[in-house]
Amino acid sequence: MLCDIWGVLHNGVAAFDDAVDALCRYRASGRHVVLITNAPRSSREIYPKLEHFGVPHEAFDSIITSGDVTCKLIAERPDAPLFHFGSARDYSILEGLTNPIVNIADAKLCLLTGPLDDAIETADIYHSLPVEMRDNAVEMICANPNLVVRSGNRMVICAGSIAQRYSQLGGTVIFAGKPEASIYDEAVKRVASLAGRDIPKRRLLAVGDGLPTDMKGAAENGFDAYFITGGIHANEVGDINIEANVTATVARVETQYLGINLVGICDRLRWM
Repeated sequence: MLCDIWGVLHNGVAAFDDAVDALCRYRASGRHVVLITNAPRSSREIYPKLEHFGVPHEAFDSIITSGDVTCKLIAERPDAPLFHFGSARDYSILEGLTNPIVNIADAKLCLLTGPLDDAIETADIYHSLPVEMRDNAVEMICANPNLVVRSGNRMVICAGSIAQRYSQLGGTVIFAGKPEASIYDEAVKRVASLAGRDIPKRRLLAVGDGLPTDMKGAAENGFDAYFITGGIHANEVGDINIEANVTATVARVETQYLGINLVGICDRLRWM
């Protein structure tokens, strides 16, 4: 299983007990769980955060983050002057990089990890910085392709919303996480290492609550898909105890992502 974290295992405040139980049971049956997340940080930082939220290590085998992939992409251009667009809590992603860290006027590469202030609700507040970067032909690497995330009971924007705006302005963007193939390639390698053999993609199940990330990623990379409706799309989907909502949701996913093998939907990940 390739399982999303935020929105599936926790909501940014606390773990979902049913989801933790489901993953523990899944692993106890002899199968493997690789957590795959668009967090703009290295995977080593996610382990203590999960423990803090109440997710034990027994629930998963390994973690891969978009931050891990981002660092590999930047390392391919070690001399490019780098501007970091994001909050101070994301500075750790810069550790180990040899790029000179510069201001926006001198940058050739922009590492985008998220908004400068988590309190903002729209990327519209950022306009002058992306325009300046576009005019200077700065290439952006987006370390978190998510557009939004549910934090407790509110929605906050992620780096993906800013990267989307930069692209609309004509800037060049490389997305490091889901739904891009690079992060899934790392996940498939990790699964093979855990299993001691290559596992066909059709034997991998991608679980997540994001349509443009998890479901699109499953469709484009050949995995079975399981959609968690109670995350960022909860208000759009509605109560899935109502048959019409289920029918409409399945039709939406299968129409939007042609060829997807949607094996199930549920409001929360739980053992059935």
